[in-house]
Amino acid sequence: MRTAPDPTIAITAIDRSSMDRQLNEAVAIARTRAMGEGRQGILVTRHAYDSFTVSLSDAVPFGLTLEHQDW
Repeated sequence: MRTAPDPTIAITAIDRSSMDRQLNEAVAIARTRAMGEGRQGILVTRHAYDSFTVSLSDAVPFGLTLEHQDW
């Protein structure tokens, strides 16, 4: 898992358990950031079978987490 300077976290999973663990950790980090700002929701985007990003998004209402398939 890699945290970029912006609020986007990139994840590359090697198996299902690491994918679940990394996504849970990334969403927890994003949730903490969202609570501090109080205006954005969390967007989890799947880019490939093993590639995801987790970010704060103005397109997602505060307090919600949405998933998006982009592959």
